Amino acid sequence: MPMMIKIRNILRCIVGAGLMATTVVITSCSLFTQSSVEAIPSTPPEVSAQQLMAHVKQLSETYHPRDYTHLDNLNNTADYIKHQFESYSTRVTEQPFLVRDNYYRNIIARFGPEEGELIVVGAHYDSYGLTQGADDNASGVAGILELARLLKQNPPTRPVELVAYSLEEPPFFGTDSMGSAYHAGKLAESGQAVKLMMSLEMIGYFSDEPDSQSFPLNMMKRLYSDKGDFISVVSNMDNRQITAQVKSLMMGASDLQVYSLNGPAIVQGIDYSDHYHYWNFDIPAVMITDTSFYRNHNYHKYNGDTWDQLDYDRMAKVVKGAYAVIENIQ
Repeated sequence: MPMMIKIRNILRCIVGAGLMATTVVITSCSLFTQSSVEAIPSTPPEVSAQQLMAHVKQLSETYHPRDYTHLDNLNNTADYIKHQFESYSTRVTEQPFLVRDNYYRNIIARFGPEEGELIVVGAHYDSYGLTQGADDNASGVAGILELARLLKQNPPTRPVELVAYSLEEPPFFGTDSMGSAYHAGKLAESGQAVKLMMSLEMIGYFSDEPDSQSFPLNMMKRLYSDKGDFISVVSNMDNRQITAQVKSLMMGASDLQVYSLNGPAIVQGIDYSDHYHYWNFDIPAVMITDTSFYRNHNYHKYNGDTWDQLDYDRMAKVVKGAYAVIENIQ
């Protein structure tokens, strides 16, 4: 997830306040407004918190740094992901793309039947600058690797594609050079019907401490919990219905609190990951996130965003929720 200027985005919300009633602005500018939905109970298979930790530690320590200038580390990371995928699927492919005279790679694993509406779950494996990138975004990559293990044990009834992307971070964020932009474009070009894309973007940082959760506007503290003890499902206004489904299924998979937001891109954080590019092709897409810099003060910090700062038990519950979505979404 990229470094952005918070003041600029807060001002956008304030400008919106002059155009809409206060209650509407509070709702549209909050990352934590909830649809009124009931949990849909399910019993996902057990997720290994230890395996998640092992992946995050490997990615953030052995292959650090993982920014675009350290191509050897990115290639070693891609090889690690590919090797892990190949232990769970016989349909693993590379998707190379050219940026600034260098080739970067998306790594893709397929599960389930060939025909039917596809579910895509993706996470970027590059990190910002020289940071270790444990939460951002080794946590998301660990999530899709653990999903691969679960899908091998429990073959899905619909096609599923797990994708590890390169080049999400600056200077490529928001451009067509992102690995997710390339993947989304190729998917649309193929004519493949897609039910849902889920981006796992920072899923490992939690806190039960008061005032550990921040918001785009201070007034929101009066309306929502100040503890960073939940996971959120984020998308645009066009995807309200599928966001509600994802939320319901994640709520029913564990006791982890789940919040959701659908809002315009003017709200800071709505489009801050790989899901954004799928919207451009009218593919339903949501971001699953611990809310990034609204909670994790180690965001984009060297020797701050490290593997020992994450909560792997709660991360496992996030992965359980993602699995429940894959298995049960209608």
